Amino acid sequence: MLFVVIGFLGGVLTIASPCILPVVPFVFARSDRPFFTSRLPLLIGLACTFALVTGIGIAGVSGAAQLDRYGRWVSLALFAVFGASLVFPKLAARFSGPFIRVGNRLLALSNAGGGRHQVLSALVLGAATGMLWAPCAGPILGAILAGAALHGASWRTAAALCAYAAGAATSLAVVSLVQGKVLKRMRHVASVGEPVRRAMGVLVLAAVAAIAFGFDGVALAHVPSAPTNGIESRLVGWLASNDTRRSGSAAPLAARAEAPTPAPLPVEGRLPSLGGADAWLNSPAIASDDLRGKVVLVNFWTYSCINCLRTLPYLKAWENRYAREGLVVIGVHTPEFGFEHEASNVKRAAGDLGLHYPIAIDNGYRIWQAFGNQYWPAFYIADAQGRVRYHHFGEGDYETAERLIRQLLAQANGAEPAPGRATLDATGALAAADQADIGSGETYLGYREGTGFASPEGVKQDTLAAYSVPRELALDTWAFGGTWKIGAEAAVSGQAHARIAYQFHARDLHLVLAPSSNGKPVRFRISIDGKPPGAAHGSNTTADGDGTVTSARLYQLVRQSAPVETHTFTIEFIDPGVQAYTFTFG
Repeated sequence: MLFVVIGFLGGVLTIASPCILPVVPFVFARSDRPFFTSRLPLLIGLACTFALVTGIGIAGVSGAAQLDRYGRWVSLALFAVFGASLVFPKLAARFSGPFIRVGNRLLALSNAGGGRHQVLSALVLGAATGMLWAPCAGPILGAILAGAALHGASWRTAAALCAYAAGAATSLAVVSLVQGKVLKRMRHVASVGEPVRRAMGVLVLAAVAAIAFGFDGVALAHVPSAPTNGIESRLVGWLASNDTRRSGSAAPLAARAEAPTPAPLPVEGRLPSLGGADAWLNSPAIASDDLRGKVVLVNFWTYSCINCLRTLPYLKAWENRYAREGLVVIGVHTPEFGFEHEASNVKRAAGDLGLHYPIAIDNGYRIWQAFGNQYWPAFYIADAQGRVRYHHFGEGDYETAERLIRQLLAQANGAEPAPGRATLDATGALAAADQADIGSGETYLGYREGTGFASPEGVKQDTLAAYSVPRELALDTWAFGGTWKIGAEAAVSGQAHARIAYQFHARDLHLVLAPSSNGKPVRFRISIDGKPPGAAHGSNTTADGDGTVTSARLYQLVRQSAPVETHTFTIEFIDPGVQAYTFTFG
Protein backbone atom coordinates (compact mmCIF):
# COMPACT_ATOMS: atom_id res chain seq x y z
CA MET A 1 0.00 0.00 0.00
CA LEU A 2 2.84 2.39 0.84
CA PHE A 3 4.41 1.84 -2.59
CA VAL A 4 1.10 2.75 -4.25
CA VAL A 5 0.96 5.98 -2.24
CA ILE A 6 4.55 6.79 -3.21
CA GLY A 7 3.69 6.09 -6.84
CA PHE A 8 0.72 8.46 -6.69
CA LEU A 9 2.79 11.25 -5.11
CA GLY A 10 5.55 10.65 -7.67
CA GLY A 11 3.00 11.09 -10.46
CA VAL A 12 1.79 14.33 -8.92
CA LEU A 13 5.36 15.69 -8.73
CA THR A 14 6.10 14.71 -12.33
CA ILE A 15 4.36 17.97 -13.31
CA ALA A 16 7.69 19.65 -12.57
CA SER A 17 9.49 17.72 -15.34
CA PRO A 18 10.73 20.19 -17.96
CA CYS A 19 9.64 18.05 -20.91
CA ILE A 20 5.99 18.32 -19.90
CA LEU A 21 5.92 22.12 -20.09
CA PRO A 22 5.19 22.29 -23.86
CA VAL A 23 2.11 20.11 -23.33
CA VAL A 24 0.59 22.08 -20.47
CA PRO A 25 -0.79 24.85 -22.72
CA PHE A 26 -2.90 22.26 -24.55
CA VAL A 27 -4.35 21.20 -21.21
CA PHE A 28 -5.00 24.80 -20.22
CA ALA A 29 -6.80 25.32 -23.50
CA ARG A 30 -9.51 22.95 -22.26
CA SER A 31 -9.89 24.42 -18.79
CA ASP A 32 -12.94 26.45 -19.76
CA ARG A 33 -14.76 23.52 -21.36
CA PRO A 34 -17.27 21.13 -19.68
CA PHE A 35 -15.67 18.70 -17.27
CA PHE A 36 -17.43 15.46 -18.32
CA THR A 37 -17.19 15.95 -22.09
CA SER A 38 -13.78 17.58 -22.33
CA ARG A 39 -11.49 17.63 -19.31
CA LEU A 40 -12.41 14.19 -17.90
CA PRO A 41 -11.90 12.34 -21.25
CA LEU A 42 -8.56 14.15 -21.60
CA LEU A 43 -7.38 12.91 -18.20
CA ILE A 44 -8.62 9.39 -18.93
CA GLY A 45 -6.73 9.34 -22.23
CA LEU A 46 -3.58 10.61 -20.51
CA ALA A 47 -3.65 8.02 -17.71
CA CYS A 48 -4.47 5.09 -20.01
CA THR A 49 -1.76 5.88 -22.58
CA PHE A 50 0.84 6.58 -19.91
CA ALA A 51 0.03 3.29 -18.17
CA LEU A 52 0.14 1.39 -21.48
CA VAL A 53 3.51 2.78 -22.61
CA THR A 54 5.25 2.36 -19.27
CA GLY A 55 3.51 -0.97 -18.66
CA ILE A 56 5.09 -2.37 -21.82
CA GLY A 57 8.45 -1.29 -20.42
CA ILE A 58 7.76 -2.98 -17.09
CA ALA A 59 6.71 -6.23 -18.79
CA GLY A 60 9.94 -6.16 -20.81
CA VAL A 61 12.10 -5.66 -17.74
CA SER A 62 10.23 -8.39 -15.84
CA GLY A 63 10.69 -10.83 -18.72
CA ALA A 64 14.37 -9.99 -19.01
CA ALA A 65 14.84 -10.54 -15.29
CA GLN A 66 13.59 -14.10 -15.64
CA LEU A 67 16.51 -14.86 -17.98
CA ASP A 68 18.78 -14.87 -14.90
CA ARG A 69 22.35 -14.16 -16.04
CA TYR A 70 21.43 -12.46 -19.31
CA GLY A 71 18.49 -10.66 -17.76
CA ARG A 72 20.91 -9.13 -15.25
CA TRP A 73 22.82 -7.41 -18.07
CA VAL A 74 19.64 -6.36 -19.89
CA SER A 75 18.32 -4.80 -16.68
CA LEU A 76 21.65 -3.08 -16.01
CA ALA A 77 21.64 -1.66 -19.54
CA LEU A 78 18.12 -0.30 -19.10
CA PHE A 79 19.01 1.36 -15.80
CA ALA A 80 22.21 2.78 -17.34
CA VAL A 81 20.11 4.40 -20.07
CA PHE A 82 17.73 5.68 -17.40
CA GLY A 83 20.63 7.19 -15.39
CA ALA A 84 22.30 8.71 -18.44
CA SER A 85 19.01 10.33 -19.46
CA LEU A 86 18.81 12.02 -16.08
CA VAL A 87 22.36 13.37 -16.43
CA PHE A 88 22.26 14.45 -20.09
CA PRO A 89 19.11 16.29 -21.22
CA LYS A 90 20.07 15.94 -24.90
CA LEU A 91 20.23 12.15 -24.53
CA ALA A 92 16.84 12.20 -22.83
CA ALA A 93 15.47 14.23 -25.72
CA ARG A 94 16.86 11.71 -28.23
CA PHE A 95 15.24 8.75 -26.46
CA SER A 96 11.98 10.62 -26.06
CA GLY A 97 11.94 11.60 -29.75
CA PRO A 98 9.71 8.70 -30.94
CA PHE A 99 7.20 9.46 -28.18
CA ILE A 100 7.23 13.15 -29.08
CA ARG A 101 6.57 12.41 -32.75
CA VAL A 102 3.65 10.10 -31.99
CA GLY A 103 2.34 12.65 -29.50
CA ASN A 104 2.47 15.43 -32.07
CA ARG A 105 0.53 13.31 -34.56
CA LEU A 106 -2.13 12.67 -31.94
CA LEU A 107 -2.26 16.39 -31.15
CA ALA A 108 -2.85 17.16 -34.81
CA LEU A 109 -5.63 14.55 -34.93
CA SER A 110 -7.13 16.07 -31.80
CA ASN A 111 -7.26 19.54 -33.31
CA ALA A 112 -8.77 18.17 -36.49
CA GLY A 113 -11.70 16.74 -34.60
CA GLY A 114 -13.22 20.15 -33.91
CA GLY A 115 -16.32 20.62 -31.84
CA ARG A 116 -18.28 17.86 -33.55
CA HIS A 117 -16.36 15.13 -31.77
CA GLN A 118 -15.49 16.86 -28.49
CA VAL A 119 -15.16 13.72 -26.33
CA LEU A 120 -13.10 11.83 -28.90
CA SER A 121 -10.94 14.90 -29.46
CA ALA A 122 -10.30 15.17 -25.69
CA LEU A 123 -9.41 11.47 -25.45
CA VAL A 124 -6.93 11.80 -28.32
CA LEU A 125 -5.40 14.90 -26.72
CA GLY A 126 -5.04 13.00 -23.46
CA ALA A 127 -3.39 10.11 -25.30
CA ALA A 128 -0.94 12.53 -26.88
CA THR A 129 -0.12 14.01 -23.48
CA GLY A 130 0.48 10.53 -22.08
CA MET A 131 2.89 9.73 -24.93
CA LEU A 132 4.80 12.92 -24.25
CA TRP A 133 4.79 12.38 -20.51
CA ALA A 134 6.06 8.75 -20.55
CA PRO A 135 9.78 9.61 -21.11
CA CYS A 136 9.65 12.01 -18.12
CA ALA A 137 8.71 9.36 -15.58
CA GLY A 138 11.70 9.91 -13.31
CA PRO A 139 13.01 8.08 -10.26
CA ILE A 140 9.66 6.86 -8.89
CA LEU A 141 8.88 4.99 -12.10
CA GLY A 142 12.47 3.71 -12.01
CA ALA A 143 11.72 2.20 -8.61
CA ILE A 144 8.59 0.54 -10.02
CA LEU A 145 10.69 -0.89 -12.85
CA ALA A 146 13.21 -2.19 -10.32
CA GLY A 147 10.43 -3.90 -8.39
CA ALA A 148 9.18 -5.55 -11.56
CA ALA A 149 12.71 -6.74 -12.38
CA LEU A 150 13.10 -8.30 -8.94
CA HIS A 151 9.64 -9.75 -8.37
CA GLY A 152 8.00 -9.81 -11.79
CA ALA A 153 5.16 -7.82 -13.31
CA SER A 154 2.27 -8.40 -10.91
CA TRP A 155 -0.87 -6.69 -9.67
CA ARG A 156 1.32 -4.77 -7.17
CA THR A 157 3.52 -3.22 -9.84
CA ALA A 158 0.41 -2.59 -11.95
CA ALA A 159 -1.27 -0.85 -9.01
CA ALA A 160 1.80 1.33 -8.40
CA LEU A 161 1.95 2.19 -12.11
CA CYS A 162 -1.75 3.10 -12.24
CA ALA A 163 -1.31 5.20 -9.09
CA TYR A 164 1.57 7.01 -10.80
CA ALA A 165 -0.59 7.73 -13.85
CA ALA A 166 -3.49 8.85 -11.64
CA GLY A 167 -1.15 11.21 -9.77
CA ALA A 168 0.02 12.71 -13.04
CA ALA A 169 -3.58 13.19 -14.20
CA THR A 170 -4.53 14.72 -10.85
CA SER A 171 -1.72 17.27 -11.03
CA LEU A 172 -2.85 18.29 -14.51
CA ALA A 173 -6.42 18.64 -13.29
CA VAL A 174 -5.27 21.00 -10.54
CA VAL A 175 -3.07 23.17 -12.74
CA SER A 176 -5.81 23.46 -15.34
CA LEU A 177 -7.87 25.31 -12.76
CA VAL A 178 -5.31 27.93 -11.84
CA GLN A 179 -3.54 28.24 -15.20
CA GLY A 180 -0.87 30.95 -15.54
CA LYS A 181 0.26 31.29 -11.93
CA VAL A 182 0.92 27.58 -11.61
CA LEU A 183 2.72 27.44 -14.95
CA LYS A 184 5.09 30.18 -13.81
CA ARG A 185 5.71 28.36 -10.55
CA MET A 186 6.30 25.07 -12.40
CA ARG A 187 9.05 26.65 -14.47
CA HIS A 188 10.77 27.81 -11.29
CA VAL A 189 10.52 24.35 -9.67
CA ALA A 190 11.78 22.68 -12.83
CA SER A 191 14.87 24.90 -12.97
CA VAL A 192 15.65 24.26 -9.32
CA GLY A 193 15.13 20.53 -9.73
CA GLU A 194 17.51 20.11 -12.66
CA PRO A 195 20.71 19.79 -10.52
CA VAL A 196 18.92 17.27 -8.28
CA ARG A 197 17.83 15.35 -11.36
CA ARG A 198 21.42 15.15 -12.65
CA ALA A 199 22.80 14.16 -9.24
CA MET A 200 20.35 11.28 -9.08
CA GLY A 201 21.41 10.23 -12.55
CA VAL A 202 25.06 10.13 -11.45
CA LEU A 203 24.12 7.94 -8.49
CA VAL A 204 22.20 5.55 -10.75
CA LEU A 205 25.17 5.26 -13.14
CA ALA A 206 27.58 4.71 -10.23
CA ALA A 207 25.38 1.89 -8.91
CA VAL A 208 25.18 0.30 -12.38
CA ALA A 209 28.99 0.43 -12.73
CA ALA A 210 29.51 -1.09 -9.27
CA ILE A 211 27.16 -3.98 -10.04
CA ALA A 212 28.52 -4.53 -13.57
CA PHE A 213 32.14 -4.76 -12.41
CA GLY A 214 31.25 -6.82 -9.36
CA PHE A 215 32.37 -4.33 -6.73
CA ASP A 216 29.16 -5.02 -4.83
CA GLY A 217 29.88 -8.75 -4.80
CA VAL A 218 33.50 -8.29 -3.75
CA ALA A 219 32.50 -6.04 -0.87
CA LEU A 220 29.68 -8.35 0.19
CA ALA A 221 31.90 -11.43 0.09
CA HIS A 222 33.98 -10.08 2.99
CA VAL A 223 30.95 -9.47 5.22
CA PRO A 224 30.38 -12.31 7.72
CA SER A 225 27.19 -14.17 6.92
CA ALA A 226 25.62 -14.70 10.33
CA PRO A 227 24.81 -11.02 11.12
CA THR A 228 23.21 -10.44 7.71
CA ASN A 229 21.15 -13.61 8.00
CA GLY A 230 19.97 -12.53 11.43
CA ILE A 231 18.91 -9.14 10.11
CA GLU A 232 17.06 -10.79 7.24
CA SER A 233 15.24 -13.13 9.62
CA ARG A 234 14.18 -10.23 11.82
CA LEU A 235 12.94 -8.28 8.80
CA VAL A 236 10.89 -11.24 7.59
CA GLY A 237 9.45 -11.61 11.08
CA TRP A 238 8.64 -7.91 11.20
CA LEU A 239 6.90 -8.07 7.84
CA ALA A 240 5.03 -11.18 8.89
CA SER A 241 3.71 -9.51 12.04
CA ASN A 242 2.94 -6.05 10.60
CA ASP A 243 1.77 -6.53 7.00
CA THR A 244 -1.99 -7.11 7.04
CA ARG A 245 -2.81 -6.64 3.38
CA ARG A 246 -5.84 -8.37 1.92
CA SER A 247 -6.72 -9.00 -1.72
CA GLY A 248 -9.72 -10.38 -3.56
CA SER A 249 -7.53 -12.03 -6.21
CA ALA A 250 -4.43 -13.26 -4.45
CA ALA A 251 -3.33 -14.40 -1.01
CA PRO A 252 -1.59 -11.68 1.05
CA LEU A 253 2.07 -11.55 1.99
CA ALA A 254 1.31 -11.01 5.66
CA ALA A 255 1.57 -13.71 8.28
CA ARG A 256 -1.38 -13.80 10.64
CA ALA A 257 -0.73 -13.80 14.37
CA GLU A 258 -1.78 -17.15 15.80
CA ALA A 259 -5.07 -16.92 17.67
CA PRO A 260 -5.54 -18.79 20.94
CA THR A 261 -8.35 -20.77 19.28
CA PRO A 262 -8.64 -21.79 15.60
CA ALA A 263 -11.96 -20.03 14.99
CA PRO A 264 -12.94 -17.80 13.38
CA LEU A 265 -10.54 -17.93 10.45
CA PRO A 266 -10.06 -14.81 8.31
CA VAL A 267 -10.71 -14.90 4.58
CA GLU A 268 -7.45 -13.80 2.95
CA GLY A 269 -8.62 -13.81 -0.67
CA ARG A 270 -9.46 -16.24 -3.46
CA LEU A 271 -7.09 -19.09 -4.27
CA PRO A 272 -4.92 -17.65 -7.08
CA SER A 273 -4.51 -19.35 -10.43
CA LEU A 274 -2.38 -22.46 -10.85
CA GLY A 275 -2.52 -22.13 -14.63
CA GLY A 276 1.01 -20.82 -15.16
CA ALA A 277 2.88 -24.09 -14.58
CA ASP A 278 5.44 -25.19 -17.18
CA ALA A 279 4.63 -28.84 -16.44
CA TRP A 280 3.12 -31.08 -13.76
CA LEU A 281 4.52 -34.13 -11.95
CA ASN A 282 2.39 -36.94 -10.48
CA SER A 283 -0.77 -35.44 -11.99
CA PRO A 284 -2.38 -33.89 -15.07
CA ALA A 285 -2.56 -30.10 -15.07
CA ILE A 286 -4.74 -28.76 -12.25
CA ALA A 287 -6.75 -25.53 -12.34
CA SER A 288 -7.93 -23.73 -9.22
CA ASP A 289 -11.57 -24.32 -10.23
CA ASP A 290 -10.91 -28.09 -10.26
CA LEU A 291 -10.33 -27.94 -6.51
CA ARG A 292 -13.73 -26.67 -5.41
CA GLY A 293 -15.11 -28.83 -2.61
CA LYS A 294 -11.60 -29.74 -1.44
CA VAL A 295 -9.42 -28.30 1.29
CA VAL A 296 -6.21 -27.35 -0.53
CA LEU A 297 -2.66 -26.82 0.73
CA VAL A 298 -0.30 -25.17 -1.77
CA ASN A 299 3.39 -25.40 -0.82
CA PHE A 300 6.14 -23.32 -2.50
CA TRP A 301 9.49 -25.10 -2.36
CA THR A 302 12.69 -25.85 -4.20
CA TYR A 303 14.45 -29.15 -3.81
CA SER A 304 17.92 -27.99 -2.71
CA CYS A 305 16.55 -25.67 0.01
CA ILE A 306 17.15 -27.16 3.48
CA ASN A 307 14.25 -25.25 5.03
CA CYS A 308 11.95 -26.60 2.32
CA LEU A 309 13.22 -30.15 2.85
CA ARG A 310 12.55 -30.00 6.58
CA THR A 311 8.93 -28.98 5.84
CA LEU A 312 8.25 -31.93 3.53
CA PRO A 313 7.76 -34.63 6.23
CA TYR A 314 4.81 -32.65 7.60
CA LEU A 315 3.25 -32.18 4.16
CA LYS A 316 3.64 -35.90 3.41
CA ALA A 317 2.15 -36.84 6.78
CA TRP A 318 -0.87 -34.53 6.28
CA GLU A 319 -1.42 -35.83 2.75
CA ASN A 320 -1.30 -39.44 3.96
CA ARG A 321 -3.58 -38.76 6.92
CA TYR A 322 -6.24 -36.49 5.41
CA ALA A 323 -6.37 -37.16 1.64
CA ARG A 324 -9.33 -39.52 2.01
CA GLU A 325 -11.20 -36.85 3.94
CA GLY A 326 -10.77 -34.23 1.22
CA LEU A 327 -7.32 -32.63 1.63
CA VAL A 328 -5.34 -31.96 -1.56
CA VAL A 329 -1.64 -31.12 -1.18
CA ILE A 330 -0.02 -29.39 -4.17
CA GLY A 331 3.68 -28.59 -4.40
CA VAL A 332 4.80 -25.62 -6.48
CA HIS A 333 8.47 -26.05 -7.34
CA THR A 334 9.85 -22.57 -8.02
CA PRO A 335 13.62 -22.84 -8.63
CA GLU A 336 16.43 -20.80 -7.10
CA PHE A 337 19.50 -22.26 -8.85
CA GLY A 338 19.97 -22.96 -12.55
CA PHE A 339 20.03 -26.76 -12.18
CA GLU A 340 16.64 -26.64 -10.45
CA HIS A 341 15.04 -25.48 -13.72
CA GLU A 342 15.58 -28.98 -15.14
CA ALA A 343 12.30 -30.87 -14.80
CA SER A 344 14.21 -34.17 -14.83
CA ASN A 345 16.15 -33.07 -11.74
CA VAL A 346 12.94 -32.14 -9.93
CA LYS A 347 11.33 -35.45 -10.93
CA ARG A 348 14.32 -37.41 -9.61
CA ALA A 349 14.33 -35.41 -6.37
CA ALA A 350 10.59 -35.92 -5.88
CA GLY A 351 11.07 -39.66 -6.31
CA ASP A 352 13.99 -39.76 -3.88
CA LEU A 353 11.98 -37.78 -1.34
CA GLY A 354 8.89 -39.97 -1.71
CA LEU A 355 6.59 -37.17 -2.87
CA HIS A 356 3.46 -38.54 -4.56
CA TYR A 357 1.18 -35.51 -4.50
CA PRO A 358 0.87 -33.19 -7.57
CA ILE A 359 3.83 -30.88 -8.18
CA ALA A 360 3.67 -27.86 -10.51
CA ILE A 361 6.93 -26.92 -12.24
CA ASP A 362 6.96 -23.13 -11.92
CA ASN A 363 10.16 -22.21 -13.78
CA GLY A 364 8.65 -18.95 -15.05
CA TYR A 365 7.61 -17.83 -11.53
CA ARG A 366 4.06 -17.32 -12.80
CA ILE A 367 2.33 -19.14 -9.93
CA TRP A 368 4.77 -17.55 -7.48
CA GLN A 369 3.75 -14.11 -8.75
CA ALA A 370 0.04 -14.98 -8.82
CA PHE A 371 0.25 -15.67 -5.08
CA GLY A 372 2.48 -12.65 -4.46
CA ASN A 373 4.85 -15.06 -2.70
CA GLN A 374 8.38 -14.09 -1.64
CA TYR A 375 9.66 -16.97 0.48
CA TRP A 376 10.90 -20.57 0.42
CA PRO A 377 9.20 -22.46 1.96
CA ALA A 378 5.70 -21.05 2.14
CA PHE A 379 2.33 -22.74 2.23
CA TYR A 380 -1.24 -21.51 1.80
CA ILE A 381 -4.39 -23.35 2.93
CA ALA A 382 -7.69 -22.78 1.13
CA ASP A 383 -11.18 -23.98 2.15
CA ALA A 384 -13.69 -25.93 0.07
CA GLN A 385 -15.05 -22.67 -1.39
CA GLY A 386 -11.64 -21.74 -2.83
CA ARG A 387 -10.86 -19.06 -0.23
CA VAL A 388 -7.39 -18.76 1.30
CA ARG A 389 -7.82 -19.02 5.06
CA TYR A 390 -4.26 -19.37 6.39
CA HIS A 391 -0.64 -19.22 5.30
CA HIS A 392 2.79 -19.59 6.85
CA PHE A 393 6.30 -18.59 5.74
CA GLY A 394 9.35 -20.64 6.72
CA GLU A 395 9.50 -23.62 9.04
CA GLY A 396 7.42 -24.19 12.15
CA ASP A 397 3.88 -23.66 13.42
CA TYR A 398 2.92 -27.14 12.21
CA GLU A 399 0.49 -27.82 15.07
CA THR A 400 -1.52 -24.73 14.17
CA ALA A 401 -1.58 -25.71 10.49
CA GLU A 402 -2.83 -29.23 11.19
CA ARG A 403 -5.48 -27.93 13.59
CA LEU A 404 -6.75 -25.56 10.88
CA ILE A 405 -6.72 -28.34 8.27
CA ARG A 406 -8.95 -30.41 10.55
CA GLN A 407 -11.22 -27.43 11.14
CA LEU A 408 -11.67 -26.72 7.42
CA LEU A 409 -12.27 -30.42 6.67
CA ALA A 410 -14.95 -30.48 9.36
CA GLN A 411 -16.64 -27.46 7.77
CA ALA A 412 -16.46 -29.02 4.28
CA ASN A 413 -17.71 -32.49 5.29
CA GLY A 414 -20.12 -31.54 8.04
CA ALA A 415 -18.30 -33.82 10.48
CA GLU A 416 -15.01 -33.87 12.36
CA PRO A 417 -12.16 -35.90 10.82
CA ALA A 418 -11.49 -39.26 12.46
CA PRO A 419 -9.55 -38.96 15.73
CA GLY A 420 -5.77 -39.02 15.61
CA ARG A 421 -3.15 -36.69 14.20
CA ALA A 422 -0.73 -37.31 11.34
CA THR A 423 2.32 -39.50 12.02
CA LEU A 424 5.65 -37.86 11.22
CA ASP A 425 8.64 -39.64 9.65
CA ALA A 426 11.65 -37.29 9.38
CA THR A 427 15.21 -38.58 9.10
CA GLY A 428 18.54 -37.36 7.74
CA ALA A 429 18.50 -33.85 6.32
CA LEU A 430 14.69 -33.80 6.63
CA ALA A 431 14.83 -33.96 10.44
CA ALA A 432 13.99 -30.79 12.35
CA ALA A 433 16.84 -28.33 12.99
CA ASP A 434 18.39 -27.74 16.38
CA GLN A 435 17.29 -24.10 16.48
CA ALA A 436 18.93 -23.40 19.84
CA ASP A 437 22.40 -24.14 18.49
CA ILE A 438 22.37 -22.60 15.00
CA GLY A 439 25.07 -19.94 15.12
CA SER A 440 25.83 -19.93 11.39
CA GLY A 441 23.61 -18.78 8.53
CA GLU A 442 23.14 -19.73 4.90
CA THR A 443 26.27 -18.83 2.94
CA TYR A 444 26.44 -18.59 -0.86
CA LEU A 445 29.71 -19.37 -2.64
CA GLY A 446 28.98 -17.44 -5.84
CA TYR A 447 30.01 -13.80 -5.91
CA ARG A 448 26.47 -12.50 -6.49
CA GLU A 449 25.39 -13.22 -2.92
CA GLY A 450 28.54 -14.58 -1.31
CA THR A 451 29.47 -13.41 2.20
CA GLY A 452 32.25 -14.16 4.69
CA PHE A 453 34.99 -14.97 2.14
CA ALA A 454 38.42 -15.08 3.83
CA SER A 455 40.96 -16.21 1.22
CA PRO A 456 43.66 -13.50 1.13
CA GLU A 457 43.66 -13.40 -2.68
CA GLY A 458 40.15 -11.91 -2.78
CA VAL A 459 37.37 -12.79 -5.21
CA LYS A 460 38.32 -12.97 -8.90
CA GLN A 461 35.05 -13.13 -10.76
CA ASP A 462 34.50 -15.64 -13.60
CA THR A 463 38.24 -16.34 -13.74
CA LEU A 464 40.16 -19.53 -12.95
CA ALA A 465 42.49 -18.53 -10.12
CA ALA A 466 44.48 -20.04 -7.25
CA TYR A 467 43.29 -19.48 -3.68
CA SER A 468 44.64 -20.36 -0.25
CA VAL A 469 43.12 -21.07 3.14
CA PRO A 470 44.41 -18.80 5.93
CA ARG A 471 45.92 -20.39 9.03
CA GLU A 472 42.93 -19.39 11.15
CA LEU A 473 39.32 -18.68 10.26
CA ALA A 474 36.90 -16.57 12.30
CA LEU A 475 33.41 -17.87 12.99
CA ASP A 476 31.20 -17.81 9.87
CA THR A 477 34.09 -17.17 7.48
CA TRP A 478 35.31 -19.55 4.81
CA ALA A 479 38.01 -19.90 2.15
CA PHE A 480 38.94 -21.79 -0.99
CA GLY A 481 42.12 -23.79 -1.36
CA GLY A 482 43.51 -24.69 -4.79
CA THR A 483 42.20 -23.54 -8.16
CA TRP A 484 38.62 -22.31 -8.46
CA LYS A 485 36.47 -20.35 -10.86
CA ILE A 486 34.01 -18.23 -8.85
CA GLY A 487 30.86 -17.52 -10.83
CA ALA A 488 27.79 -15.49 -9.96
CA GLU A 489 25.83 -18.49 -8.71
CA ALA A 490 28.43 -21.15 -7.91
CA ALA A 491 32.15 -21.87 -7.72
CA VAL A 492 33.73 -24.62 -9.86
CA SER A 493 36.92 -26.43 -8.87
CA GLY A 494 39.62 -26.35 -11.53
CA GLN A 495 41.87 -29.12 -10.28
CA ALA A 496 41.94 -32.29 -8.23
CA HIS A 497 42.20 -31.88 -4.43
CA ALA A 498 40.70 -28.37 -4.39
CA ARG A 499 39.08 -27.69 -1.04
CA ILE A 500 36.79 -25.43 0.98
CA ALA A 501 37.19 -24.61 4.68
CA TYR A 502 34.48 -23.08 6.88
CA GLN A 503 34.35 -22.32 10.61
CA PHE A 504 30.78 -22.90 11.78
CA HIS A 505 28.62 -23.41 14.84
CA ALA A 506 25.59 -25.67 14.30
CA ARG A 507 24.53 -29.27 14.75
CA ASP A 508 24.21 -29.94 11.01
CA LEU A 509 26.21 -28.71 8.03
CA HIS A 510 24.89 -29.08 4.48
CA LEU A 511 26.38 -28.11 1.13
CA VAL A 512 24.55 -27.82 -2.20
CA LEU A 513 26.78 -29.49 -4.79
CA ALA A 514 26.62 -30.65 -8.41
CA PRO A 515 28.98 -32.97 -10.32
CA SER A 516 31.20 -31.74 -13.13
CA SER A 517 29.55 -30.22 -16.21
CA ASN A 518 29.91 -33.51 -18.10
CA GLY A 519 27.98 -35.31 -15.36
CA LYS A 520 30.95 -37.29 -14.07
CA PRO A 521 30.69 -37.98 -10.30
CA VAL A 522 33.13 -36.19 -8.01
CA ARG A 523 34.59 -37.93 -4.95
CA PHE A 524 35.25 -35.96 -1.78
CA ARG A 525 36.47 -36.32 1.79
CA ILE A 526 35.53 -34.16 4.76
CA SER A 527 37.21 -33.46 8.09
CA ILE A 528 36.29 -31.66 11.30
CA ASP A 529 39.20 -29.82 12.92
CA GLY A 530 41.53 -31.83 10.69
CA LYS A 531 40.15 -35.25 11.72
CA PRO A 532 37.61 -37.66 10.19
CA PRO A 533 34.07 -36.90 11.40
CA GLY A 534 33.47 -40.27 13.06
CA ALA A 535 30.05 -40.28 14.73
CA ALA A 536 29.48 -36.66 13.60
CA HIS A 537 29.24 -37.64 9.92
CA GLY A 538 26.13 -36.67 7.98
CA SER A 539 23.74 -38.86 6.03
CA ASN A 540 25.78 -38.37 2.83
CA THR A 541 29.21 -39.14 4.30
CA THR A 542 30.84 -42.07 6.06
CA ALA A 543 32.55 -42.06 9.46
CA ASP A 544 35.84 -41.75 7.55
CA GLY A 545 34.47 -38.63 5.82
CA ASP A 546 34.12 -40.11 2.33
CA GLY A 547 31.33 -39.27 -0.09
CA THR A 548 30.51 -38.74 -3.76
CA VAL A 549 28.68 -35.98 -5.62
CA THR A 550 26.46 -37.87 -8.05
CA SER A 551 23.72 -35.32 -8.81
CA ALA A 552 22.88 -31.66 -8.26
CA ARG A 553 21.29 -31.46 -4.81
CA LEU A 554 21.83 -30.74 -1.12
CA TYR A 555 24.26 -33.02 0.75
CA GLN A 556 24.22 -33.44 4.53
CA LEU A 557 27.89 -33.65 5.49
CA VAL A 558 27.91 -33.17 9.28
CA ARG A 559 25.48 -34.06 12.07
CA GLN A 560 26.92 -33.54 15.52
CA SER A 561 25.55 -34.96 18.75
CA ALA A 562 25.29 -32.75 21.84
CA PRO A 563 27.02 -30.68 22.95
CA VAL A 564 27.28 -28.62 19.76
CA GLU A 565 30.55 -26.70 19.50
CA THR A 566 32.34 -24.43 17.04
CA HIS A 567 34.48 -26.35 14.54
CA THR A 568 36.47 -25.86 11.35
CA PHE A 569 35.00 -27.95 8.56
CA THR A 570 37.04 -28.85 5.48
CA ILE A 571 35.95 -30.64 2.33
CA GLU A 572 38.52 -31.82 -0.23
CA PHE A 573 37.33 -32.77 -3.70
CA ILE A 574 39.46 -35.64 -4.96
CA ASP A 575 38.28 -35.11 -8.55
CA PRO A 576 38.06 -31.78 -10.42
CA GLY A 577 34.99 -30.01 -11.75
CA VAL A 578 32.66 -29.97 -8.75
CA GLN A 579 30.12 -27.12 -8.63
CA ALA A 580 29.60 -25.70 -5.12
CA TYR A 581 26.60 -23.44 -4.44
CA THR A 582 25.73 -22.77 -0.81
CA PHE A 583 26.26 -23.87 2.81
CA THR A 584 23.20 -24.29 5.04
CA PHE A 585 22.95 -25.33 8.68
CA GLY A 586 20.51 -26.97 11.06
